[in-house]
Amino acid sequence: MSASDAPAQLWSPSAERIGRSRLHHYMDWLKRERGRDFADYDALWRWSVSDLEGFWASLWDFFEIRAHKPYTKILGKRDMPGAEWFTGAEVNFVDQVLRHETDARPAILYASETQPLRQMSWREMHGRVGSMAAYLRGRGVKRGDRVVAYAPNTPETIIAFLATASIGAIWSVCSPDMGLNAVLDRFRQIEPKALFAVPSCDYNGKHHDKGEVLAEMVAALPSLTDLILMPGQESAFLGSHAMPANICIGDWADIVAEPAELKVEPVPFDHPLWVVYSSGTTGLPKPIVHGHGGILMVIMAMMALHNDIGPDDVYHWYSSTGWIMWNAQVSGLLVGATIAIYDGAPSHPDWTTLWRFAGETKATFFGAGAAFYANCQKAGVHPRQIADLSHLRSVGSTGSPLSEESYAWIYGELGQDVWLTSISGGTDFAGAFVAGCVMLPVYAGEMQVRCLGANIQAYDDQGKPLDNEVGELVCVSPIPSMPLFLWNDKDGQRYRDSYFDMYPGVWRHGDWIRITPRGGAVIYGRSDATINRYGLRLGTAEIYRAVEELPEILDSLVIDLEYLGRDSYMPLFVVLRPGITLDAALKERINQAIRKAVSARFVPNDIFQVAEVPRTLSGKKLEVPVKKILLGQPAEKVSNPGTMANPGSLAWFVDFAAKRAASSAA
Repeated sequence: MSASDAPAQLWSPSAERIGRSRLHHYMDWLKRERGRDFADYDALWRWSVSDLEGFWASLWDFFEIRAHKPYTKILGKRDMPGAEWFTGAEVNFVDQVLRHETDARPAILYASETQPLRQMSWREMHGRVGSMAAYLRGRGVKRGDRVVAYAPNTPETIIAFLATASIGAIWSVCSPDMGLNAVLDRFRQIEPKALFAVPSCDYNGKHHDKGEVLAEMVAALPSLTDLILMPGQESAFLGSHAMPANICIGDWADIVAEPAELKVEPVPFDHPLWVVYSSGTTGLPKPIVHGHGGILMVIMAMMALHNDIGPDDVYHWYSSTGWIMWNAQVSGLLVGATIAIYDGAPSHPDWTTLWRFAGETKATFFGAGAAFYANCQKAGVHPRQIADLSHLRSVGSTGSPLSEESYAWIYGELGQDVWLTSISGGTDFAGAFVAGCVMLPVYAGEMQVRCLGANIQAYDDQGKPLDNEVGELVCVSPIPSMPLFLWNDKDGQRYRDSYFDMYPGVWRHGDWIRITPRGGAVIYGRSDATINRYGLRLGTAEIYRAVEELPEILDSLVIDLEYLGRDSYMPLFVVLRPGITLDAALKERINQAIRKAVSARFVPNDIFQVAEVPRTLSGKKLEVPVKKILLGQPAEKVSNPGTMANPGSLAWFVDFAAKRAASSAA
């Protein structure tokens, strides 16, 4: 690509903005404390990925990590998988949060569809975490036990998480918009001891009674001993649902009203902090385990150095508890920021809601999924006309590729003083691989940099690096937040198959990426079959389980056609029993099955009847080849008829792709 082909430059930092940035402070610190002087970000990045021990040790000191025991070795093993970081160190996520306690500003600002803006001080948050941790300890919850939540994005959920982490128990959360089967597919695997849950919630202007789902959930989790009811019509739930005799029911208000000193449990650097889930084309969702120390190091680097967030910021990133961005939002507390959380639909009553919330909270950093900005543009929203956004200085985007049109809309609506940082990462390692750099210009459609410490490349199918060409996103050296393990994966085979099957010893992330001549990156979408529905990832297996339980359906195939520059489109193809016709009633039954078992977010755009689903000789559905065909690639280049059980089945999809392309061009 020549200089003339470079995308439009939309923003450039002022000398003042660079000078007060956290990244600039870190580079000054490196020069002063380590004698390392880097001319620019590229030189810093190259050092960070070539001297892993030196880079990560510098962050430990720069962030002044509170350790109960110091480390004896920075990188004991550098294998992938299996890297061992900061051997011997004992830490706790909660220590790093509460070191920022102050009376000068709130810890949490909160609003919802039904709750006007309120705030929680650091002292109040600390006290409630202490009360909840003491209650859990009193009920016998100890280090290594699993504590789960079926809860919305509220301060109570954050308190429950911090209380759990403070005693060394392991946290996991699902959003109340998830169906019962999807929640049980996750929680059953980790056998939780305690469950935090709301008996009802409000979303998109409607009140949702979750009593029946909650009662069935408790009955289906035999490992449970405790249910802690969070605010939300607790009395109505208890009045109409009998709980098993062995379940102790705790009331949130009563628990937090009992003062208790917070005792934080020191845990090894690689002690599990939480379990998050990412699912594939077969089997149950992968229960991914991340450690206290790895999350501390990677997320603090992300928050401070790449998002430029610190104690003077009000940090908002819209998310539900079912998305890894909830974890990232909460982790703003690690760098002392006030976090501003909103619970509800971003489009209720219209697409101005979150902008009004940003104005009311005086947010300095506003983040959302890429689809949010596209929807605001389509809805004709003018953020600065409906809210005072004078405090806003940074805007973040993730979840799916942000188009050049959305880049232009953001700068057209929010002005040239706002820095746009578009990032891409994932649930799998709870971080970002490519992100922003406040010291560099912003170019339309392009993420600014590869993250510090993340040796990101684009590989071809043979494992060779590509220069300014689209290839598989890979990480060729370990980072501390890569999964410790997958739960119940005793020999580690599922872990290796998930990330290291294509390039042994190299992490394959499952995205298409192009590294640009400026050192930035463009993400084009998923390279595998994983669904990325407006930023929420789901394995196709969960759709299949819901759909194929219907007696009319013999087989199914779902394809997510998210790709940069295209509208998100997810069709479902079904094979029906002889004599059955795909009419409106059956389509609605299919959609209802997905809503109930998975989530309304994953209802397909269209449903089509096909004669057969393309499969390999071993019976595996050919999701990726079909996806490539629907994105315009020739069938002969994406599949080998000799390895297929039914090679003729692809013809229907080739014809479907041609008709769809012709319709789009018309």
